[in-house]
This record gives sequence, C-alpha cells and structure tokens, in this order.
Amino acid sequence: MIECIFTLDYEVYGNGTGSLTELVYEPAKRLQEIFRKWNARFVNFVEVAELRQIEINGTDSGIGDVKRQIQELHHEGFEIGLHLHPQWCNARFEDGVWILDYDEYNLCTLSKSRILQIVEQSLDYLREVVGRSDFTPVSFRAGNWLFQPTETASRVLAGKGIQIDSSVFKGGLLHSNALDYRPALRNGYYWSFSGDVNKPDPIGDWIEVPIYTEMVPFWKMPTSKRLGFTGKPAMKARTTKQTLNRALDLLRFWYPRKLDFCRMTLSELTSTLGRIIEEDQASPDTYRPNVAIGHTKDLTEPETVDAFLSFLNDKHITISTFNAALPRLLRKTEQMVSVC
Repeated sequence: MIECIFTLDYEVYGNGTGSLTELVYEPAKRLQEIFRKWNARFVNFVEVAELRQIEINGTDSGIGDVKRQIQELHHEGFEIGLHLHPQWCNARFEDGVWILDYDEYNLCTLSKSRILQIVEQSLDYLREVVGRSDFTPVSFRAGNWLFQPTETASRVLAGKGIQIDSSVFKGGLLHSNALDYRPALRNGYYWSFSGDVNKPDPIGDWIEVPIYTEMVPFWKMPTSKRLGFTGKPAMKARTTKQTLNRALDLLRFWYPRKLDFCRMTLSELTSTLGRIIEEDQASPDTYRPNVAIGHTKDLTEPETVDAFLSFLNDKHITISTFNAALPRLLRKTEQMVSVC
C-alpha cells in the first residue's frame, strides 16, 4: 500500500535573506490552492525560530500575512509540523543584515537544558501562531536535516509529545556536520528508534518516516531544473575546510536523490513513483509511506506539482499527512514488537 506524504519547509534563505511574502507566503498560497483542487493536504514544516526573530525585530512586514496563513492552513486540515534552524534563536539584525549564531547550528550538539529551552520557546510561539494553547505538532524536521547525535534531542522532543521525525534522507552524508545517514539504507520505509535515528528499535519512543530517496549515479543529479537553483543565496560563505568537506560529500558514484517536488521535473517525479508502484505490485501487503519534500523558496513551477498530483490521482495513490498516517504507523510498529 502506497501513501505519498508531501512536506513543505516553510522558510526564507539560510542566511536570512529574502522576503517572507515572495519566498514563503505566496508560494505556500499557490500550493494551498493546488492541494485544495485535488482535495489533498500537505505537511507544513514551519521554521519557528526564524519567524519568531523576524517578528521580534520587526524586519519584514509580511510576518502578519505569514502568521494568518499558518492559522488558515491549520484550520483547513493542513498539518503544521515543527521545523527548527536553531542558529536563529540568538540571531541579531544589524545594519540590514542578519547575524546568525552558527555555534548553535545543530540542535543535537547542544546541552539538554539548551535544547529544552529552544524547543519550549518554539512550541510556545507555534501555539500562539496557530491560536491554540493545547496544540502539539505530531511531526518534526531538523534544520539542514541534522538529527545526529540523536539521543538527547529526541528524548526532549518526545517528552513534549512529538511522535514522528522526518529528517533522515537515506544515503545522506554531510562531512562538515558529521551527518551520516548511509546506515539507514538498510532500513524500511519507516521504523521506531530511540538512541540513534539510523538504528531501528522496536520499543523506541519515536517513529522515523524518512524523506524518500533513490541512490542514483551522480551524473543524474544535475538536471537543468536543479542547476537553476545554484545561483540562489548561499547559507554563508564557506571556509576552505567546508569546501573540501562538501567535495567529499559529492565524491561518490551513487548519490541520494530526494523526492523533491519543487526541484525535480515531472518526468523524474513520475518515473520515481513508477518504480515504487512496481515494488508495491510485487509485495502489496507492505505499507509504503513515501515522504516528498519541497521548500517554499524553491517553488518555481507550480504546474509541475499540479500535474504530479493528477498523476497520483490517476494511479489511485493516497496523499496523506503524518497525522493521518500515525494510527497506521503505530499499529505496524506495535506488530513489529509483538513479532520480536
């Protein structure tokens, strides 16, 4: 059984540049219209730390529209997930430029007390935006997919009631940040975990539903559409060491290509799903939640998304959310425990 879960990282550029209206509000509004058309919903991963600092510092008049949009999406059944780039938590705006705290770039490397402070602050802000003091998101995505070392952050987040992570992309490797998701290639479409997100643990508190990836030859990555994103503002200037580490990340024959509905062509999207459909036909009893990723700032061809949803509709593939999938995921993981 196949389900497709669309996730949207709701944010401006990594270095703080860009207009909320152009990079967040307008693209999300277009996607909202497209998904409404197909009676479908996506998961909106709201980058809370960024929005909170923008509001506190009064740097973008679009913040009001963005907050109202998040509330509207929530009321219409679009799932609101927690997304965190913790370098924003101590950000300063000086001389028209954001100065971010890159010492806090990876939430997982911070102390337990600091992680707890950031998570509580972020949840309080998200609840204020949504307009519900009792709201707790079901799902979480780490900034820049950094959910290693896993144990402390996962325990803090689980203690706050969050149940699903979707930070992993199988085969992922980022030397600069000590991220290595290659061991997860051995795992299935989802798994419970506790101390290490790469290692399934039948009695773990969390469920990982990774961003779907295919390992493809490196020469399949630079399509004309993907190359169009290379001119976007960089997160920050790279040091020589960071440039070398990035070269090491890319220096391999097989590379993980995420199911990215903003960066992939329609042909790439449909051919990827075609291969999943073939797998499903061979073993239809397997539950296959496939997580697609996109970023508001990357939406350049909304018609591609519309056409892809039409394809999924024609193939009778359900479009779901983590919240809707959770009961099934819990049943499946409980069954795994009973088998063990």
